[in-house]
Amino acid sequence: MSATTATSAPLLVFFSSVSGNTARFVDKLGLPARRIPLHGADGPLVVDEPFVLVTPTYGGGQGRGVEKGAVPKQVIRFLNDERNRRHIRGVISAGNTNFGDAFCAAGDIISRKCHVPHLYRLEIYGTQDDVDRVTDGLERWWESQSSMQSMAQ
Repeated sequence: MSATTATSAPLLVFFSSVSGNTARFVDKLGLPARRIPLHGADGPLVVDEPFVLVTPTYGGGQGRGVEKGAVPKQVIRFLNDERNRRHIRGVISAGNTNFGDAFCAAGDIISRKCHVPHLYRLEIYGTQDDVDRVTDGLERWWESQSSMQSMAQ
């Protein structure tokens, strides 16, 4: 078992656009975090330990179907790398309730495609209540994941 899985909170890997909304939420959590680069010229991020992905939802169902364009291209590129995808353990998504049924659709898509739980949905950059719930919930969930992993070994 790696040192990361023995901790009380996971590594967060997040994408945030130039608006910085997702970055502001992740900063409020105060947990170890790594950012998926905004621009391809910045080079790829490769993560070699278990993590929870935090991502915004784009588009609000614009285009062909509710899923079209919901997951940021940078997140798709990151998860298309098997070295990263094999370490994802869960996803937290941000969105806008104005998107209706497409609220936090990116998290639903990633959860389904990567076979991981969609742990939390938050409005844009979250409230203090969201920060408290995610911090407490992640700690408890991560400890349960670590316990299950220890029993499996």
